Amino acid sequence: MRITRLQVRDLSLHRDLDLALDPGLTVVRGPNEAGKSTLQRALELALFRKVTATGAELDGLRPWGGADDARPSVRLEFLQEELDGVRTGRLEKEFRGGKGRVLLELDGERIADPTLADQALAELTGIPTEPFFRSTASIRHHELDDLDRDEAALRDRLQASISGGDRGTSRAKKKLDDALRLLRAKGDKNPGRLKVAESAVSLAEAAVRAGETALAQLERDRDALVQARERRALVDADLGERRSMLEKARQAERLSAERAVAQERFERYRQAVTVTTEIDRLHASHPSSEALPVLRQIVERLRKLDTTIRELRAQLGDEAQVEYQIEIPEPTWRPTAVAGILLTLAGVAAVALGVGGVLAADPTTRLVGLGLVAAGAIISYLAIRQRRSASDLRRHKQLRDDQITRRLRGRSQLQQELREKEADSEAQLEALGLADVPAVEDLLGREEAHVQAIEKLQAQLEGLVGREPAETLPPLRDAAALEIEQKTAALEALGPIAREARARERLEVEVREAEAALERARDDEAAARARVEANTVDAEQVAGETERLAGWREDLAALQRRARIYELTLAAIETAEQATMRSATRYLEKRMRGDLARISDGRYRRVQVDDRTLDIRVFAPERGDWVDVRQLSQGTLDQVYLSARLGLVRLVTEDRRPPLIFDDPFVTFDGARAARAMHLLRELAADFQVIYLTCSDRYDELADAVVVLPGPTAVDDGPAGEDGKTAPVAVSPEASVTTAVPGPAGGAAAGGAPAGPA
Repeated sequence: MRITRLQVRDLSLHRDLDLALDPGLTVVRGPNEAGKSTLQRALELALFRKVTATGAELDGLRPWGGADDARPSVRLEFLQEELDGVRTGRLEKEFRGGKGRVLLELDGERIADPTLADQALAELTGIPTEPFFRSTASIRHHELDDLDRDEAALRDRLQASISGGDRGTSRAKKKLDDALRLLRAKGDKNPGRLKVAESAVSLAEAAVRAGETALAQLERDRDALVQARERRALVDADLGERRSMLEKARQAERLSAERAVAQERFERYRQAVTVTTEIDRLHASHPSSEALPVLRQIVERLRKLDTTIRELRAQLGDEAQVEYQIEIPEPTWRPTAVAGILLTLAGVAAVALGVGGVLAADPTTRLVGLGLVAAGAIISYLAIRQRRSASDLRRHKQLRDDQITRRLRGRSQLQQELREKEADSEAQLEALGLADVPAVEDLLGREEAHVQAIEKLQAQLEGLVGREPAETLPPLRDAAALEIEQKTAALEALGPIAREARARERLEVEVREAEAALERARDDEAAARARVEANTVDAEQVAGETERLAGWREDLAALQRRARIYELTLAAIETAEQATMRSATRYLEKRMRGDLARISDGRYRRVQVDDRTLDIRVFAPERGDWVDVRQLSQGTLDQVYLSARLGLVRLVTEDRRPPLIFDDPFVTFDGARAARAMHLLRELAADFQVIYLTCSDRYDELADAVVVLPGPTAVDDGPAGEDGKTAPVAVSPEASVTTAVPGPAGGAAAGGAPAGPA
């Protein structure tokens, strides 16, 4: 589309403006507040705004000081280049809200419906919406980087440029997103269908779960009641059995105690019989035929004779002078002998009292008596040894005396005495039937030991049975043995419980535990019965809830399937869109490289565009690396975005050629780069109509036509008010002169009509 004439009425500064535009490059030049940006806005409204639109923006575009019913209107005359030729058209729009009017004529075909007219204009320009137009072909100097004003439309057009048709993927994605949002809305006030179904399923599941739980609990309670009854019966039977076993254990304990007493009595009488037999045997087997006192006298006499004989032999065999210095101590054996006798007598008395006296029932008395007798015998034996030691000392003293006597007697007398003593000793030994004195000493020792053994056994016998006659001991022993057999038989009849140690204590504990267990079993039975009676669940109601749950689950499954289908479709669209964007961004990179390299005079030759975000990076020669364009200077950044917009226009419009409107986008460019950019636009005008709005005349020589807009001339020269403010002064509108300046190609612009107030 190439616009050849533009008429604007009641739009901001312009009350009535009529401009002729060149199909190539037209420079619209004017000072500040000449209404250049208003012309750009008029073209945007004419091409893309519905005539029925309302809002603060359109109210703000009403002319200053105009009539109350004045509303903006725009009229265009244009040429449409097609493959089969050039078509002429006309567009008129009056923005009056619900009364708005539109008329589109193209080769005699007229369209007055606002919606159809906007669709036809989108088809003619290749631009779907006003925001998309402002992000691509309509460029303001402060909006060069505003590439994503209508990102959905931009992506759709990019896809269409690659695939050959507008598939409306953004609308499809939006519908899918809306559908998913409606399905998955989680708010409490406006829940989505999924949440409603999930809530219904949750409530139904909770009801079914509660009912099934109650039914299961009822079944468990009934089973628990049956088990409690069985357990109580078992515990009751077990308690009876353990009580019976406890009675047997107590009887076995009593019988065991009685048998132990009989066993002790049997052992005592048995030992007594054995001791009696041993005493009789010892009485019949004395080592000596002489009584012990007589034997002791004979041994004492033989000792004296032996001592005398040895002394006489010593005197006869040794005539040397011998001096004996012997101190004979005072005899000390008598107190020891007296003590031994007294202890023996006390022991005999104690044994007598324990056997037949008042203490006959106490065996300790007999044992103490036997101990005293044994101690007295030992002490008496020590006294005898002390007496012998004293006798030996006296003999030595006697030897000293005999030494003196021997000096007085003769040798013959000593020999005679020796023969007499030897004859007497031999006579005594012959009477005993022994060879020498040591044999006699040995006989005396054996006899004493024999007698002592007999006395010990007699003391033991008295300790066992007292003075019980010996002839009654065997019958008493046999009676105790019979009682042991009877008690043993009774214990055997009681069974294994009689042989178990501490059975009574164990069974008493078990009986107490069984009694406590019986009480617990009764309590458990009562509690189970109470739970069964308290559970009022209705099985039919639970079945109904189960059926409702199944229905809700089917609905939820269907909604979840639908959500999954939406998700898969959305993911497929996004995947296809990403693939399309990759192709589109590669094309955009290719177009941007040439334009940016030309504007920057070869400084930036490599460009990268992100497939998803359309973020742009360039290769910086100083750094030797890629940098985000937002790190560059504002002028260079504007140049990059200008190249991007030009590339996007080429890409998204395909065979359509919308007019390109530039509102002085080179204000941040230096002179050299601005000139190169303007030459680029001059070349672009071969394919697109370019309308360049500026306040400078430096681009006039490159334009096909130059339209000069006069600036405002009205001034406020009234007196200041009392509040220090200038009082308003009415100014008559002055005619705005539009001058047509021929460009290099010889084109010219038409003069203008009166303009509105500045």
